[in-house]
Amino acid sequence: MTIAVGDKLPEATFKEKTADGPVEVKTGDLFAGKKVVLFAVPGAFTPTCTLNHLPGYLENRDAILARGVDDIAVVAVNDWHVMGAWAQQSNGFGKIHFLADFDASFTKAMGLDIDLSGGGLGVRSKRYSMLIEDGVVKSLNIEESPGQATVSGAAAMLEQL
Repeated sequence: MTIAVGDKLPEATFKEKTADGPVEVKTGDLFAGKKVVLFAVPGAFTPTCTLNHLPGYLENRDAILARGVDDIAVVAVNDWHVMGAWAQQSNGFGKIHFLADFDASFTKAMGLDIDLSGGGLGVRSKRYSMLIEDGVVKSLNIEESPGQATVSGAAAMLEQL
């Protein structure tokens, strides 16, 4: 079953690279009592994710936060080393959370996993964005194709805020 608007996020623990090394980030800690934009990509360093999806959120970070959002996070089925390197390479380190769903447990619990083995990627996340308030999904935007970042992009999210 795919998560829907009005549903509470499943409990999960991510890994995130910080200046002090990796830390565990629990859904309860990140989303409780906050308004957060979460977007997911099939993989760090992949073309659409790196050239389109992530840059939109970094470029529009201040505008998103100015509309009452407390935090922005990106999640991918990658390990924390890869997510940390992507954060550094994109100049996003410290600006948004780069969450590693290393075993796809969060992605699968939400019903947003996709098998991209045909492209050599294995099980990954569908591309989506959501607005979460106090751990509850308020809007959900899932792309039809993993190679597109339109309905889940920053511009579309800004229109929803």
